[in-house]
Amino acid sequence: MTRILLRAHKDPFRVVQPATVFKKNLIGDNVGNLLFSSASYKLLQTSDTEIEVGSMKGGKAEAERINATSDHVVIPLANAFRHSYAEALDRMSETIEALTVPVTVLGVGAQLRLDGKVERLEAVKENVVRFVRAVLDKAPSIGVRGEFTAAYLRDLGFSDSDVQVIGCPSVFLRGPGLTIKKRVKELTPSSRISLNISPYVPGLGPIVERHTARYPNLRYAAQHRDALGMLLDRDHTSAEYRTDQSVLPTHHDHPLVRDGRTSFFVDPEPWIRYLKGFDYSFGTRIHGNIAALLAGTPATVLAHDSRTLELVRFYDIPHRTITQVGPETDAAELYAEADFTAFNARHRERFDLFADFLGEHGLHHVYEPGQDASRFDRRVAATPWPGDVGAPERQPRVTARIAGLLAPRVRRLRPAAA
Repeated sequence: MTRILLRAHKDPFRVVQPATVFKKNLIGDNVGNLLFSSASYKLLQTSDTEIEVGSMKGGKAEAERINATSDHVVIPLANAFRHSYAEALDRMSETIEALTVPVTVLGVGAQLRLDGKVERLEAVKENVVRFVRAVLDKAPSIGVRGEFTAAYLRDLGFSDSDVQVIGCPSVFLRGPGLTIKKRVKELTPSSRISLNISPYVPGLGPIVERHTARYPNLRYAAQHRDALGMLLDRDHTSAEYRTDQSVLPTHHDHPLVRDGRTSFFVDPEPWIRYLKGFDYSFGTRIHGNIAALLAGTPATVLAHDSRTLELVRFYDIPHRTITQVGPETDAAELYAEADFTAFNARHRERFDLFADFLGEHGLHHVYEPGQDASRFDRRVAATPWPGDVGAPERQPRVTARIAGLLAPRVRRLRPAAA
């Protein structure tokens, strides 16, 4: 039996109520993080594998325990190469440096703007180099999200053989057979649309206003921890953003929040199940739209930085950059131009690339012959997950105790994992 320690914020089968998820930040600021960690768990849970979930924050002391109890460490990551994550990256490096077992990193990415200029990450150069060297000392290569990150690491002196572009494990949750088909010929004002946004991205206000009015069946699928706090507590004060929040669904007076048109799920399964009920999903959240694709729902990403752009390019997910949209951009237009031919045609090829990467690291996956990929899905289907935090019947539910938990935790938002 191979014992794998999987770095994640929460075990995918640990059922936790939303208020506790908020208090303990079990989503790492963004519920999208649980999507790729859950996918990693499923993919690696073969019949001869035992998986434990851990945080990888304990430095050398934690490494001693891992060396004694684990045979392999797997670390799914998102945009970890960024200024605000430097301290956490160093703690992880300290742990990895003291390990004696193999280490595999799945899908780490650099946080860059759309232009991909790596000079902006000069301040974290030493932190990143230390981390990658620590990983390569325990692994044949490091798996990165896309070409922007690969180019960044090459600029830091790492070779092509050191770095492999493998995308993000989240897209492989359903295995190599995922295909996307449009369910309706075109969108109309009565279409069911799921909107996702990053409140710190400029220029989204007019798009939100237009679609809120034009599509009465549109719903906002929130992901960030600050939105969870808002939905749990009517007195919650939003984080300080550098954009105009009056026109965004970040407060209780916004019609998408006031009229019960906002959803939030603290686990991937009910989130994906919910998105099955929509005709289309679009917005700036890469994992919000990946969740829709996993539900079989067509989606378009509005890529606003390198971490989103490199993933949509790798997976051939329909997209526009944020510079290619404006106040008159309409979901019907985006839906009409969305083409999933390349996504569908190349999905197995990309999955095989990911599987080969795992094999080179001595890891197996549940879609290999003789394995049962449905075991994870059956357990997920049988688990009593918390429902939609934004459901009208759940609002408002604020107590002095909850308000006391929420108030001290409001802080300035930094771009979290997508």
